[in-house]
Amino acid sequence: MMRKIQTIVVEDEPLAREGLLNYIRDIDFLEVKASCENALEANQALSGGNIDLMFLDIQMPKITGIDFLKSLKEPPMVIMTTAYPNFALQGYELDVLDYLVKPFPFDRFLKSVNKARDFFELKTKPRERDEKPKEDYFFVKCDYRYEKIHFDDVQYVEGMENYVVIHTAAKQFMTLLRMKNMEEILPAMSFVRIHKSYIASIKAISSIDGNEVVIGHKKLPLSREKKTEILDRLLRN
Repeated sequence: MMRKIQTIVVEDEPLAREGLLNYIRDIDFLEVKASCENALEANQALSGGNIDLMFLDIQMPKITGIDFLKSLKEPPMVIMTTAYPNFALQGYELDVLDYLVKPFPFDRFLKSVNKARDFFELKTKPRERDEKPKEDYFFVKCDYRYEKIHFDDVQYVEGMENYVVIHTAAKQFMTLLRMKNMEEILPAMSFVRIHKSYIASIKAISSIDGNEVVIGHKKLPLSREKKTEILDRLLRN
C-alpha cells in the first residue's frame, strides 16, 4: 500500500491557504506536514526533509514562488497556485507538476493531485527487476505534458546527457531523465542495456552483427563487455 504523500502549503493569503488545506484534508493519500505563509517558512519546512509535494503560490512577499523554486537544489514535486495565468510558462520551464489558477474548483484540484499520486508511485515503487510489471505502460514528461508509452511499443532508448530519447515505431519521445532512471522504469525481463548510451527491447532485436545490434533498419553500438551477456539473454529468450 502506498504511503501518504507528505505535503506542504506555501500561501500568503489566509483564506486561500485555509481553502487549500481543506481540499487536502479530503484526500486520503495526502498528509499536511506544514502550512507556510511565505517562502522563508517553506524553506525551514523543507530543510527537515521528507516532503514529497509542495503547493506553491507565486506572488508572495520578499521572494516569489518562482524565485524560491529556482533556489532549491532538490525540490519536491511542485503544484503552483496563483491568480495570474501569465506565469504558467515559467512554471513549466521549472518542471512543475501542474499549475492551478485561483480560484480553482475541487474537481480541478483532484485532477492535479491524482497526477501527483501517479508520479509519486512511479518514483517510490521501484519494481522488482525480475518481475513482470503490473502495468504495461509508463508516463514521461515531454515538453509541457505527460505522454503514456506502452512497454511493448518501445524499441530502444537513447541517452543524451541529461535527456533520453525513447524510440517507438510510431514516434520519438524526448524527456528529462537519465539512463539509470530508464533502467529502473523498464522491466529487466524485456529490456537490456547494450551500451552506455542505449537500452534495447529484447523482442525488437532482429540480429547482432559484430559489435552492432540491429533493430529494424537501425544499427546500434554493442559494448564488447556486454556482448556475451546479451547473447546469453537472447538465446535464453
